[in-house]
Amino acid sequence: MFARRYSAVLVLVVALAIGFFVYTTQRPGNSFNFKLGLDLSGGTALTYDADTSKVPATEVGTSMNSLQQVIERRVNAFGVGEPVVETAQGGALGGGGQRLIVELPGVTDVNKAVAMIGQTPLLEFKLVKPGLEASTTNADGTLNPAAFEDTGLTGEYLASAALQFGNGSSALSTQPTVSIKFNSQGSALFAKITDQNVGHELAIFLDGQVISSPVIQEKIDNGAAIISGNFTAQSAKALADNLNLGALPVPITLASTQSIGATLGAQAARSGVMAGIIGFLVLSLCLVLWYRLPGLVAVVSLVIYCVLMLALFKLMPVVLTAAGIAGFILSLGLAVDANILIAERMKEELAEGKVADVAIKDGFARAWSAIRDSNIAHVIAAVVLFWFGTSLIKGFALVFGLGVIVSLLSAITISRTFLLALGVNAQSRLGHFFMRSGLN
Repeated sequence: MFARRYSAVLVLVVALAIGFFVYTTQRPGNSFNFKLGLDLSGGTALTYDADTSKVPATEVGTSMNSLQQVIERRVNAFGVGEPVVETAQGGALGGGGQRLIVELPGVTDVNKAVAMIGQTPLLEFKLVKPGLEASTTNADGTLNPAAFEDTGLTGEYLASAALQFGNGSSALSTQPTVSIKFNSQGSALFAKITDQNVGHELAIFLDGQVISSPVIQEKIDNGAAIISGNFTAQSAKALADNLNLGALPVPITLASTQSIGATLGAQAARSGVMAGIIGFLVLSLCLVLWYRLPGLVAVVSLVIYCVLMLALFKLMPVVLTAAGIAGFILSLGLAVDANILIAERMKEELAEGKVADVAIKDGFARAWSAIRDSNIAHVIAAVVLFWFGTSLIKGFALVFGLGVIVSLLSAITISRTFLLALGVNAQSRLGHFFMRSGLN
């Protein structure tokens, strides 16, 4: 009996310590603050259409994944907290083109948000189309972009870029240029292009504009090249910085913007929290009035469950959204359901005349199979939703699945520990009253 009570006290002490951590770390600027999504903190959502018309159908998925990674690097470089960058299929029933969705919590200036994405350049290397060698320049002497064809070599294969002055010749020793280095895959492609096209122009396009058109003198095996043009030191440095953050593998155009004010986000957060508190109080009242002592123990277990979940939200990379809060409240309902099953099973065992300790153990044992099967089904559903869902659905699925797992701990372990530690004599009049339920 003493060992059981020591265990119960230990659980309470640990729960209080975790609750203290949750309370004291909820301060502005604290690294353990709750991470709120766009709908709760306010911010900007941008939707871009990606032009994959020049990308082979078998490589569209890879190109879109690369695009997503590039945009994530750029957004992260600006210090935006918990951005969401994902790709999606546009159009009715997913039959449209490819889209990029960017959510920037805390950024309510749409122009600033657009600038974060739009500053990333599209870098391409193109060759003169066969038969159009004489048409590479327009009547006014400028290069004709239509006379060039894709080589497949883009900023996607870029490893690094840096500002330098000159390209090795004395004539350009003071001219700002940008030196670039390709990764292993890009180096192999660059070597193949330069080997097969010695004497031809290799135009360098930046955001669709020709900025340089050098003639290939020899095969280049080391994957290095020089971008020259009418650069100033500042513009060359800016270009190198942008390329290092990631050149876009496919062009994108802004399709729509959505701005959510901080006030609206705060109101949504307050409404979600208030809904959770009211729901919890109503559930607690029903549990205590109907199930008496087991109901009170269930309420204590649910409080500990909530504390554990809040701590996990702070410690794990969980971004709370309105959908996530809904998942939390739903998982709380499942935790209540488990406690109700256990209480009903215990009532049946007590009705057979068993002493409290035996009734509690047998009640938990008999309820376990139903609780286990139900929770496994819910975990599977959460995994499927997380795997195939959008960011909104993933937020719900992650919190819901996590809540289901933690609810098992609170219902099976914590409630059982407390009930056994109380040592109630169910045969006495008072013990009989507290351990029964409903109108019994």
